[in-house]
Amino acid sequence: MPAHTSDMSPAFEDRSQSSSGDDYELETTSEPPVHPLKVATVIDDGTKSFFWRAHSVTVLICMLAVFLYVALVEDTVNDTSFNTKRGILACIVVFCLWGMTQAKDGPFTRPHPAFWRLVLCLSVVYELALVYVLFQSRDDTRQLLTHFDPKLGKVLPEQSYAEDCTFYDPQPHPNGHLHNFWKKCDVFIWGHLLGWFAKMLIIRDYWLCNVISILFEIMEYTLEHQLPNFAECWWDHWILDALVCNGLGIWLGMKTLNYLNAHTYHWRGLWSIPTYSGKLKRMVMQFTPYSWTEYEWHPFESLSRWIYVILLVSIFLLAELNCFYLKFVLWIPPPHIINILRLVFLCPVGAVTVRESYQYLNVPHCEKLGQQAWVALAIIFTEALIVVKFDLPLLLQLPPPGVILFWVAFGLVILAWTLYYFFLRPYQRYKRKQLKERHSRRKGGVATRSDPSDDPSVTNGRYRARLRTRSPNVH
Repeated sequence: MPAHTSDMSPAFEDRSQSSSGDDYELETTSEPPVHPLKVATVIDDGTKSFFWRAHSVTVLICMLAVFLYVALVEDTVNDTSFNTKRGILACIVVFCLWGMTQAKDGPFTRPHPAFWRLVLCLSVVYELALVYVLFQSRDDTRQLLTHFDPKLGKVLPEQSYAEDCTFYDPQPHPNGHLHNFWKKCDVFIWGHLLGWFAKMLIIRDYWLCNVISILFEIMEYTLEHQLPNFAECWWDHWILDALVCNGLGIWLGMKTLNYLNAHTYHWRGLWSIPTYSGKLKRMVMQFTPYSWTEYEWHPFESLSRWIYVILLVSIFLLAELNCFYLKFVLWIPPPHIINILRLVFLCPVGAVTVRESYQYLNVPHCEKLGQQAWVALAIIFTEALIVVKFDLPLLLQLPPPGVILFWVAFGLVILAWTLYYFFLRPYQRYKRKQLKERHSRRKGGVATRSDPSDDPSVTNGRYRARLRTRSPNVH
């Protein structure tokens, strides 16, 4: 679902641009330049319908009515497993009802602020479930999953996609010469395409998404000795995944962003629209963005923004890897509904998280990380810790020496470039500026000695003469 935003208040929109300058001290020690949030034009008549009211008392009365029915009317079922599952589900529902009526609003308002409060509450529930799993053993967790699906809890067969990497087979084949390529074109292609389309709408930066896409393919090369399904043919990595699926999804997301950035959002109340077709269109438009904020990450503008973007890329890669390692460690098949629900659920969670992170980076009045971003970071790192706890020997398997050398070289290049661009380069500019000013002062000093009119004694004498002429009483 596309990420969308509400209008920012004037306190967040009126932002001053601080100049970067050529001063070495300014570039290395001062605060980074501030960028105003670029929000699309919004025209709203301010109409608030019945559905935009709080309804907190109504929800409380309905919830207590259900409890009254369970306590006095419903027959008790003597089934421990059934009662346990239903009791846990009731606790989750009560918590979500409380959050939908009492939690703070996030940055998004469509289709309704209560929807995004529900997303926040469900993410808290998911984090609590992960914390519970973290304190269990691996075998107990696998057994626990069988309560959700009896088919779980079984060892997954190892599957590699690099058995036959022939791209063009000259030999006759019923499926053509490209039969290996068509064999890899399964339902997961649509998952890749839709996933990167959603990531583009979440990150809203074409080059940043391509960097994450390429780095993840390199991560698959790096970790294929740990997870067999990371082993793919070269054309599967770079043609089918990076170029076709990921690239097409990113491109479609970019085109969608261009439309959303240039679109003017005009909203009217449902009852102020005279025609039925207009009312129907307005109801459908309720599930579209209220407004749209363009992201400009500017990673090369300051050291803090550069580190922030590196952390953003690293966290996205960690979240992607968690999906593969969790299903491997907990024996959850890739097409299982648990994996699908997790990926679908993380889309709105990621949209709010990146939006709050972007606001935390760019808005000076925002002094703390948003609530959804806080929970999302807790989820990502808790998932990683579960993998570390349940199968540490798997993670300690070192890749081939060539892979290690590549990542060492990559890290050294990033470190060297960071030191040069944010420390050495500003220092060189500062020294050149100092040298230029020193030459200018020397030239000015020669001119002063050669021009009698610039002699301090002559100048002071003329000034005192003018002063006496204007004010005879001054001594």
